[in-house]
Amino acid sequence: SLSCRLYCEEEKDPKRRSCQTVLAEALDIVVRSFAPILPHLAEEVFQHLPYKKDSEGVFRTGWINASSAWKKPGIEEAIEGACAMRDSFLGSISGKNALEYEVVIVIEPGLLFELMEALQAEETSSVSQLNEIMMASQTTLLSELPKETPADANIIKGTFLINLEGGDIREESSYKVIALPIAKAKCPRCRRYTSNSSSTPCPRCLKVIAGKGST
Repeated sequence: SLSCRLYCEEEKDPKRRSCQTVLAEALDIVVRSFAPILPHLAEEVFQHLPYKKDSEGVFRTGWINASSAWKKPGIEEAIEGACAMRDSFLGSISGKNALEYEVVIVIEPGLLFELMEALQAEETSSVSQLNEIMMASQTTLLSELPKETPADANIIKGTFLINLEGGDIREESSYKVIALPIAKAKCPRCRRYTSNSSSTPCPRCLKVIAGKGST
């Protein structure tokens, strides 16, 4: 999903820029962490960072002081919950290509549903953070099982324990995950099954291409 953000989104799209920001922050912390034991390597990496630096050398940057802005309440639990659902999904397709499926996640209204909504505001999306974590071509988030669910659908049930505010908020929520073969064609640009034709890019990629052509 990192590659999809970096190579498929528009150059200045917030999704792409936010991914670059996270990678830059992670590299900065890693380099300063091993600087005391691998000083020459750390300095070489620091000097070749492809963006403007506040200091001339890695040993002039001071020790790690990560911004509190990275600690967003609930985001850790949201990611962990989504990863648990992804494991259920991948387990249900037993080694097959996840992009050939769409995922339906069913969660009763409550805290877990709200956490997943933070990762996907739309009911169905192929570009949301939740869908990136699921590794599917499309993810649908619902509060109840859809009536048109096939009778032979493999419905995977699971539970996730939410632990917030240092344990002050604890809630165990159940969820259902359904993997359905996707009916759309593979996009020749992003390789997701989100196109109406295998010879035509999907709507997201067409928009990005059109934006490049107008700049």
